[in-house]
Amino acid sequence: MNAQGFPKTLHRVLRNVGVLGHSKKRNILGLNPLVISLSYISATLFLASYLRKQVHSYIQCDSLTKQLLLEAVATFELCASCYELIIVADNWGVGAYALFLLLLTIYWSTKWENSSACPYCPLEEAFVGQRTWQSTLNIIGAQLIAALLTFPYVQLLWAMELVETHKDKAYEDCTADLQVDMVIGAIVECALTCACRVTSKILTEKSFKFSGVVDAAFSTAMVVLAFNLSGGYFNPALATSLKLGCEGNTVLEHILVYWIGSSTGALLSCVIFESNAVQNFLKRSKEAKDE
Repeated sequence: MNAQGFPKTLHRVLRNVGVLGHSKKRNILGLNPLVISLSYISATLFLASYLRKQVHSYIQCDSLTKQLLLEAVATFELCASCYELIIVADNWGVGAYALFLLLLTIYWSTKWENSSACPYCPLEEAFVGQRTWQSTLNIIGAQLIAALLTFPYVQLLWAMELVETHKDKAYEDCTADLQVDMVIGAIVECALTCACRVTSKILTEKSFKFSGVVDAAFSTAMVVLAFNLSGGYFNPALATSLKLGCEGNTVLEHILVYWIGSSTGALLSCVIFESNAVQNFLKRSKEAKDE
């Protein structure tokens, strides 16, 4: 193939696989909108990675300030990525949403270190005596501030309207994801958050080669299970960033479902994990492994 013919061949291949060939009036360069969505997510991951490096560079010691900044970066990264995943879910279905959420969750498990981007994680630590309540409130505050400041960044990206799937998204009114009664929604968030946290704790304790992947897969499965019920957020900061004030839910309903529901589930997971049944199971597993 000569050098002059390569661009045409590449263009034809990209059209055949669906990367190009879309309306140039509604999509920049005729690109598949999914390419732009994935590019925005990738840009967010790159930005967050850069910010983390700056935090580690300027703050050497493991101070509370450093922890708060890293939590804020992780929360921003999570919320901004999930805003774009909403676009993916709306246009390419729950399957595509789940696939990219799984990949992101695995990626974050390798990058966030001790950050959680989730308010009930420091709450759990305080509950079992591993963290002071003052420190817990500081971390939750940092997470919440980052969550609430994420949308202006996303809005800037959407306002460019590079593709048709972003048209009018920057300024349209959002709608709530809660499709069931408030109490049922709270129970769903509580029960599945509890299941995710118990599973995560057990996998952390057993710590085999692909435990992180299994943990991410289980969490993603729970999100899909709750997707058409409560939205499957299992994270108060994420739910607040994406859905607080949206049409269809009052603030009270939002707090009950996404804050009280999921946080209660997380605290229940601590009780269940420390129960004799779970601890005996872990003990037997360890003994069998040592034999």
